[in-house]
Amino acid sequence: MYNEAAVDNEFNVTSRFRLEITATAESDAGVTFGAYTRIEQNDNNQPGFVSDNGLRGVRFFAKSGGLEVGVGNIQGALEFMPGMYPIDLGLTGLGYNYVAYNFRGDAIFDEAGDGAAGDNGVEVKYAFGDLSVHVSASERNSRIAAHAAYTYSGWTFALGLQNSDDVNDSEMALSVGGSFGPADVTLAYAKNGDAGDHIVLAGRFDVGAATNIEVYVADADYFAETSYGIDFNHDMGGGTSLRGGVASLNSGNVRADLGVRFNF
Repeated sequence: MYNEAAVDNEFNVTSRFRLEITATAESDAGVTFGAYTRIEQNDNNQPGFVSDNGLRGVRFFAKSGGLEVGVGNIQGALEFMPGMYPIDLGLTGLGYNYVAYNFRGDAIFDEAGDGAAGDNGVEVKYAFGDLSVHVSASERNSRIAAHAAYTYSGWTFALGLQNSDDVNDSEMALSVGGSFGPADVTLAYAKNGDAGDHIVLAGRFDVGAATNIEVYVADADYFAETSYGIDFNHDMGGGTSLRGGVASLNSGNVRADLGVRFNF
């Protein structure tokens, strides 16, 4: 789960480099086989993130039509459930208090660096029209998780369940998201084991042809304070964007960021 470090009245320069690598090959029968990994560098000034450089564990997959099977460093059914990342606040995520399942399930970034495979798992994903299903299992805490999502009239409804040996892992997650007037809104809830409930209301709306605003409010049984935040994202073209935000975190600390993100 995300671990917020206690930082008082500090100004830091932060950076991250991420190179994602996907290699695929297609058989004569039309089945796509592939592997995904990434090389990542984080600095020391992002609380909750590991500062390292290295090749991540590999996810291997095979897919045909709406069916996909993955093994190795799997994505995880809760991590990829609709509504668990309703927004992407600021430049650095600013605490990620808006992620209802609170990283208490398998995620593709939960792996050791320097080429280590991390905890192996297996998953099956299937999509048919407006319905999608994702089931995953891994060695970590003997987790077995699943979610189902259905889109109707522009609204996506999702339900996730998980069984784990860790009493603080997520047991259930619910989300609903869609457009409400000029805004895209998401309501998400997770029962995070003995740690308790976590609920999030988030929204995104355009304020110009190239600029949008994101907001959220979140509360959980394990929060000392209700968390909330706001940001702006301005598209500068060519895969570059100016981003910044401010959030009051679950500890009561306030964190803000400003910077440029570029994709290539």
